[in-house]
Amino acid sequence: MKRRPVRYVWIPVIIALLAVPAGFLYVDWSKSGAGDGLYSRKWSPESVFAYWNPKAFYTSVETVSGVFGGPQCVNCHQAVTPGIVRDWQASRHAQPADRGPVYCSACHGNNHENLHLPTPEVCGSCHAARHAEFEDEKRFGFPSHALAMERAQDAPHFVDKPKAEVSACLQCHSVATKCDSCHTRHRFSAAEARRPEACITCHSGPPHPDDETYFASAHGRIYLAEGDSWDWSRPLVKGNYRAPTCAYCHMSGGRHQVADKSMWKFGIKQINPLTSNNAVKRKQWVVLCSDCHAADWSRDRLAELDAERKQAWEKLYAAEAVLKGLRKDGLLSPAAGERPPYPNDWLDTLWPRARIGFFEGQASAFYNVSPIERDYFEMWYFDNLGAYKGAAHGDSGAVSQGHAAMDNALKAITHQAARLRSAGEEEQGETAASAELWRSGEYTDFNREHN
Repeated sequence: MKRRPVRYVWIPVIIALLAVPAGFLYVDWSKSGAGDGLYSRKWSPESVFAYWNPKAFYTSVETVSGVFGGPQCVNCHQAVTPGIVRDWQASRHAQPADRGPVYCSACHGNNHENLHLPTPEVCGSCHAARHAEFEDEKRFGFPSHALAMERAQDAPHFVDKPKAEVSACLQCHSVATKCDSCHTRHRFSAAEARRPEACITCHSGPPHPDDETYFASAHGRIYLAEGDSWDWSRPLVKGNYRAPTCAYCHMSGGRHQVADKSMWKFGIKQINPLTSNNAVKRKQWVVLCSDCHAADWSRDRLAELDAERKQAWEKLYAAEAVLKGLRKDGLLSPAAGERPPYPNDWLDTLWPRARIGFFEGQASAFYNVSPIERDYFEMWYFDNLGAYKGAAHGDSGAVSQGHAAMDNALKAITHQAARLRSAGEEEQGETAASAELWRSGEYTDFNREHN
């Protein structure tokens, strides 16, 4: 029997050895453009991005030159920006207990031609433990504060969205690139960050109505009635507050690791609550809730949350099944191949495919879809998350409203699917002839040229 030459065995090995470094080189090249992230060559930043992502985009002013010490910075800025100086003077940075003042130069540098805005790494040079906790979020993946900017910039739809929308997104996603999202500069008050208002600057609105559901809960009502009289300088530990706030539950004791507290991953991902990892998290929640409530009561609330999530995902899967049936039979209109592909999605160009549901990438497909797919996205991203946040925060009204909206959305999607099926080949033939209308137009062409 003739044996194959041994040299052929090395072909896949050689290909792999070449492909791996080529992949790293490509990623480095793709990140070297005017923008930032995986698709930096596909977009350019607006001037305001310097404040949302200072490490990537901030450049120092050119109106003043020279190297200055901290007291000189304060003397000058008392005339130029007196409000900033007053905030600094009222902060612990101005009068720390264990050292001299932490002047402007410690955070911004002392060379006025090479100033920088403080990033988490800069803050971490003094607050090492808190910074380490914050960085530890990254091992839990999305969603997390530490990965929020990466989540936005590396999304396929980021390049294709209007700049005004992108700026609005990054204003909250900048929590990953600067600490003043929670500790407003230049006072950087821990007491301020402990109040729920520090969190609801971003955690509000249809995708994550944390503010509405918290303030509608028993905890939130107590805070609204009494919170202004509480001593917010106290640590977030048992006995210091009559009712919990966002930080009390999600940053117990002031711990800056938030991502490992979510059992259902923000409500957008279905996770079995009986896994060993979640068993540990559930025990942690019961211990925390037991600061005020009986342990059995706390377990019952978690069971109610589990039941709500199971009901929600049954409805979402039912809607996904309807859409996948339409996709299988070629009844989505416009079809995936008739839509303008995302400029950074080469696979979508070669193999256009409607992405349906979380596990197929629905989170990145909400911006360029057919009407019925958009209806499902809103059911999943707005109605579903509203119900989840209500269940997690103790707002039964939001649970009822969210599930009623999901029921209505499922009925509408089912009815619309039946209409598409009844139209059948006749309607598909008409839309195929005008497919070019979906690929171009004032909105699409403008973004393609101005991003």
